[in-house]
Amino acid sequence: MRKKVVITGMGIISPIGHTLDSFWFNLSKGVSGIDYIQSFDTSTFSSRIGGEIKNFDPTEYLSSKEINRTDTFTHYALAATREAIEQASLDMKELDPFSVGVLVGSGSGGTGMILENHQTLLTKGARRVSPYLASGMLINSSVSEIAIKLGAKGKSGSFVTACAASSNCIGEAMRAIQYGDADIMIAGGTEGAITPLDLASFTKIKALSTRNDSPQEASRPFDRSRDGFVIGSGGGIVVLESEESALRRGVPIIAELAGYGATNDAYGVTAPDPEGHGVIMAMKRAIQDANLTPDDIDYINAHGTSTKLNDQSETYAIKKVFGERAYELPVSSIKSMTGHLLGGAGAAELIASVLSIQNKLVPPTINHTESDEDMNLNFVPNRAQNHRIRTVLSNSFGFGGHNACLVVKEWKEEREV
Repeated sequence: MRKKVVITGMGIISPIGHTLDSFWFNLSKGVSGIDYIQSFDTSTFSSRIGGEIKNFDPTEYLSSKEINRTDTFTHYALAATREAIEQASLDMKELDPFSVGVLVGSGSGGTGMILENHQTLLTKGARRVSPYLASGMLINSSVSEIAIKLGAKGKSGSFVTACAASSNCIGEAMRAIQYGDADIMIAGGTEGAITPLDLASFTKIKALSTRNDSPQEASRPFDRSRDGFVIGSGGGIVVLESEESALRRGVPIIAELAGYGATNDAYGVTAPDPEGHGVIMAMKRAIQDANLTPDDIDYINAHGTSTKLNDQSETYAIKKVFGERAYELPVSSIKSMTGHLLGGAGAAELIASVLSIQNKLVPPTINHTESDEDMNLNFVPNRAQNHRIRTVLSNSFGFGGHNACLVVKEWKEEREV
């Protein structure tokens, strides 16, 4: 029998908040974290906007040695981990270190560190390249740093599935607990992808919004006038553990992570399958894995990137899975406020899903003024909506056709009569 998996801690670093409280406050109020990119000169780029992490001081979370040997994306992961383990009251001295694992993903990894050292190589020569580059640029750098800091010696690794990376990591961490490979897993994703190279790569394929005259209105999931996604940085970490472990430790349980479904479109590298076969199956599998039916889902936290093709195909898939009930369900995209956190998006959105259950409030899709004719669901336009939310489906889809869906639900302790 599979073990029940619960969430006991969460941590977030995002363009709209560096703590759970600030993140939720701004989500619920429809506050945008998107602005002109300040960290480098964007004058030659067609898209000059992004969801940067502002006023983040890594010295509040890391030692100078840790900062020097790691990239920004790892800084965000370590900061989010600290908040998550504090909420979970996780004390490694009281635990078997081999029972605690770490699965944290990313899409781009240490691009900033690579660019900086490549410039050093060209201008100052090979001898001046950082000795930390070889380890710090790796996508699993955040995993090793978290494991070292905590002393977590259990199952570890990274999924590199583009924008589905953190949802895959969380889903596979759930599996590790369900089948007894771990009691506790630190899981999520992180991204520090607002660099000249990342911005250039996405503008080259015309994936980004060029609404440079009004940055806060640029990310427009499901809106008729959407013209591309807005790149963002940040991520989230959750502490997962077996229900048995959480009850034994006597810590508050936040929610139950109940379902996980993963597929691949096998269609295109950057374009989603217009028929949504992979997305449909991932949603169905996540719901079935949770021993639920589509009628049990109260809210869909959509992938909702603000690109023409993704929003259209996701809407189509939701209608196929939920039928007539699709028109009753609130469906919203927090990317309208955070931008697209890429490999960190799924974790941030799962955290938003849990907070929506706790607060009985669906965060809005801001900048939504007019839907396409065939995109006629309740996208929670511009203002949060009060709903009785017990179960949420959170969708993540990535370049390469990767689809990962998670189901999180209100936790209720089952007592023997």
